[in-house]
Amino acid sequence: MINKINETIDYIKSVTDITPKVGVILGSGLGEFGETIENSISIDYAEIPHFNATAVAGHKGKLVIGKIGNTACAVFQGRVHAYEGYSLDDIVYSARTLKFLGAESLILTNAAGGINSDFKPGDLVSITDHINLTGKNPLIGKNIAEFGPRFPDMTFAYCEKIRGIILESAKEINYNIHSGVYAAMMGPSYETPAEINMLRVLGADMVGMSTVFETIAANHLGLNVGGISCITNMAAGIEKVQLKHEDIKDEANKSIKAFCNILHRTIAKL
Repeated sequence: MINKINETIDYIKSVTDITPKVGVILGSGLGEFGETIENSISIDYAEIPHFNATAVAGHKGKLVIGKIGNTACAVFQGRVHAYEGYSLDDIVYSARTLKFLGAESLILTNAAGGINSDFKPGDLVSITDHINLTGKNPLIGKNIAEFGPRFPDMTFAYCEKIRGIILESAKEINYNIHSGVYAAMMGPSYETPAEINMLRVLGADMVGMSTVFETIAANHLGLNVGGISCITNMAAGIEKVQLKHEDIKDEANKSIKAFCNILHRTIAKL
């Protein structure tokens, strides 16, 4: 694994001499943010050794490296998922690459189903914590000491400082961003109404099929993690409608301007 990471890093450094301080992984329908990076270079995942091309609609599959203000950043336009059949090592490879590129922080974003009745499609939510109901963990197996300790603490899985900056940035543009707990399920089928009711009882505010593996791996690596969910639909049973993946991009577009603005301000302050 270390050899693979080194080969990936060597290739990226052969393309750009920018050392990112902050990384962003963009979820479904949120890839437009990558087009807003200044003085950037863009690399297709397919060109990067040991990266996997994305196949899910709404994921562009490019790494964009550049600057926001004075802050160098690396933006991953899309991710691979466990429900596609990828290993957890593949899923967290972007986070590990980011750490070895020299970054200190990672902001994870996703499209999520709203469970909290105060949410509506198009809303943005700052992630305060997560519930991992996938039954999987990317750290299972022999621990790689170069990545981190055998038993990493998850008390502050989502960095309070970054969360504070996200909320402050939203306030600056008069955007009412919510805060909430993200629950992760394996997918790819959406949850049943009974499962959503269970998640509500457990304390989840939104649900999705990504993010938690990257959060765990990033904490293991010592990265500071922030998270933003875009509510693209209300979860099963909350509204009497059928859920369709095609609707996600349309709903994400409702908040993309505020999403980009908040991320820009947050990254510039890190």
